[in-house]
Amino acid sequence: MPAIRSTALRRGLAVAAALPLLTLAACGYGSNAKDDSADQKIAAGAQKTDGLDSVKIGYFGNVTHATALVGVQKGFFQKSLGATKAKYQVFNAGPSEIEALNSGSIDIGWIGPSPAINGYTKSDGKNLRIIAGSASGGVKLVVNPAKIKSLKDVKGKKIATPQLGNTQDVAFLNWIAEQGWKVDAQSGKGDVSVVRTDNKVTPDAYKSGSVDGAWVPEPTASKLVAEGAKVLLDESALWPDKKFVITNVIVSQKFLKAHPKAVEAVLKASVETNKWINANPDQAKEAANRQLAVDSGKALPADVLDPAWKSIRITDDPLAATLNTEAGHAVKAGLLQQPKLDGIYDLSLLNKVLKAEGRPTVSDAGLGAR
Repeated sequence: MPAIRSTALRRGLAVAAALPLLTLAACGYGSNAKDDSADQKIAAGAQKTDGLDSVKIGYFGNVTHATALVGVQKGFFQKSLGATKAKYQVFNAGPSEIEALNSGSIDIGWIGPSPAINGYTKSDGKNLRIIAGSASGGVKLVVNPAKIKSLKDVKGKKIATPQLGNTQDVAFLNWIAEQGWKVDAQSGKGDVSVVRTDNKVTPDAYKSGSVDGAWVPEPTASKLVAEGAKVLLDESALWPDKKFVITNVIVSQKFLKAHPKAVEAVLKASVETNKWINANPDQAKEAANRQLAVDSGKALPADVLDPAWKSIRITDDPLAATLNTEAGHAVKAGLLQQPKLDGIYDLSLLNKVLKAEGRPTVSDAGLGAR
């Protein structure tokens, strides 16, 4: 759901104090980014926002980034920014997007929880802020029904996760621990074999029988179902109100300080896009798929897109309490040092936009910038 680099966490470190932070990964398929500046029309007489020639926006070509996909495709961002050009860059991995944010190659980005946590903590809280939510859900445990018929049958089987220490890997390790089973987090060996497999090759690994199932985000889960797998568990069932963060909106702290009006304009567009998505789900699904075709060269087939889309909830709320819980799960698994997340959120502009719309404000769960 929420981005994968091919290099994983080092396996040889034995103590939590020496462990590196969670892999900067959440919902993508690689580490190469491509420039994808859309040629959008600027309305006649439009004025520049904050005097800027452009605002650079990053996102993933993935259904869990539906706000960005639809916002680009329908022109919501460009409309809100006026004569300031909305430029887009599509990423395949959390590390490359965080690097782009740090270097100024992008100003604002849609990204998963693990990259946000890591980018913030590795910079000692100096490089980014989470400024809004975008999506919840879209993660499932899917299995070979011939080998696994119930949750207890997962014991002794080979289950894929996207990468050591990524958001889904941590969630699966936490679920395993709650069953009373033992697995070494680093090696993935134990009562369940946790096989770290890049999402783009997981369907082939499933077809070959090298894994018996996978705990993965959409659309990978639905791709496996299209290959004959069965959904055994939707991760949303494990969370209060069935909500947990899979995609957030982040901004460079430097850009936020220098250009708050531009950030507010992007947030207005994000809120407008989310409202339109929730009011027009079928049209929004088609718009997202059109943008996916632009970004990746190939649209998703209906038997993959339809179930993937249904499992994702679009929201302005960053679900801050669940981010803190996810970080706690990683610490519990021994994959993350206790992070200092105080100040990771600045929801002031989002709440300003929501108030102007007559809507309830959202909480930073005590982790807001002061």
